[in-house]
Amino acid sequence: MGMVMVVTILVLLSLLLKLAYQTISCYWLTPLRIKKIMEMQGVGGPKPRFFSGNILDMASLVSKTTSHDMKTISHDIVGRLLPHFLLWSSQYGKRFVYWNGTEPRLCLTETELIKEFLSKCSTVSGRSWQQRQGSKHFIGGGLLMANAQDWYHQRHIVAPAFAGDRLKGYAGHMVECTKEMLQLLQNALDSGRNEVEIGEYMTKLTADIISRTEFGTSYQKGKKIFHLLKVLQTRCAQASRHLCLPGSRYFPSKYNREIKSLKMEVERLLMEIIQSRKDCVEIGRSESYGNDLLGMLLNEMEKKNSLDLQLVMDECKTFFFAGHETTALLLTWTVMLLASNPSWQQKVRDEIKSICSDSGIPSFHQLSKLTLVSPNIFLLLNLSA
Repeated sequence: MGMVMVVTILVLLSLLLKLAYQTISCYWLTPLRIKKIMEMQGVGGPKPRFFSGNILDMASLVSKTTSHDMKTISHDIVGRLLPHFLLWSSQYGKRFVYWNGTEPRLCLTETELIKEFLSKCSTVSGRSWQQRQGSKHFIGGGLLMANAQDWYHQRHIVAPAFAGDRLKGYAGHMVECTKEMLQLLQNALDSGRNEVEIGEYMTKLTADIISRTEFGTSYQKGKKIFHLLKVLQTRCAQASRHLCLPGSRYFPSKYNREIKSLKMEVERLLMEIIQSRKDCVEIGRSESYGNDLLGMLLNEMEKKNSLDLQLVMDECKTFFFAGHETTALLLTWTVMLLASNPSWQQKVRDEIKSICSDSGIPSFHQLSKLTLVSPNIFLLLNLSA
C-alpha cells in the first residue's frame, strides 16, 4: 500500500510539474521568445500586459472613437472601428506585432508582402487557437475555422453546394422571403410608425432565406436554430474575453453553463432534421438527402464515404453565421446610402422597369443586365417602389 501511495504521489507531482511548465511556457516563455525573434527582424509593436496583452488598449481606443455618432456618412470607418491599427502603424511602421492575450497578431499593410505570405504560407497559416476556441461551441470545426488540410478537404465537400447552377434554384426562396419582409415593413408604416430599424428587417430577411435554402421544408425549425445561434454567438463572445486567463474555459461560470445548454439544443434540432433525411433514404422514400444546402452537403459526404455528422452540423452552423450577418450588414448599408441619394433610387428603378417590364421582378438571367448597383439589392428596391 505504501508503494502504491508513493507511485500515485509521484504521478500527481509529474502531472502538476508538466501543467506548471505548460502554463509558464504559454503565458511567459513562448511570448517572450516570439517577441525577441520579431525584434531581431526589426518588427516592433505596443508593449503587451501580462495575460491580457493589448486587449485593454484596443478596447479603450474603440470605446473612445465609438462613444459619439458619426458627423457625416463616410465609407472610411477604419479610424472609428479599428483605431488601434492607425495608431500603431503610425508609431511602429507598416509591420508591427500586437498581442491578443498571449497570442501575437502580425499586422501587414504592404500589398506585395501580403501576396507573398498568402502564396507561401497558406498551408501553415489559418485560425489561431483563441479564434478556434472562442467559436468552438458556436460553429465548431466548420469551414470557417478549418486550417491547412482540413480546410482543403472541407472546401471540396462544400463547394458543389454553391455552384452557379445550384444557386439559381434558390431565387424563388429569395423572392418569397423578400416579399414577406417588405409586407412587414408596410404593416409597420400602416400602423403609424415613422421610423423603423432597417437592420432588424434585413437580418430577418437573410435569416429566412438561409433557413429555406439550407433546410427546405424544415425551414421553420431552421429559424428556431438561427435564433438559438444568435444567442449562442453573444454568449461565446462574452466568454472568449476571458480566454487569456488560465483554465477559464473550464470554469462553471454562468456563460459556460448557458453555452453548453444552447449548443446541446442547437445540435439536437439539427440532428432531428438530419436523421429524418437519413430515415427517408434508408426506407426508400427518397433517393437522395434533398436539394437544399443540407441535402447537398449530405450527398457530397456520402459520395466521398466521409459522412461525419458532427462536421455536417458544424457546416450548417457556419452557413448561418457566415451568410446572414455579412449580407444583412451589406443590405442595410446599401439601403442607407440609397436613402441618402434619392436620384440613384430613381435611376435603379428606371433600369429595372426597362429590363423587367412584365413582372417587375428580375429573373436570375436578367441580373447581369442590371449594371447600376450590385444585383443583390435590385429585387429589394423594385418591390419597395
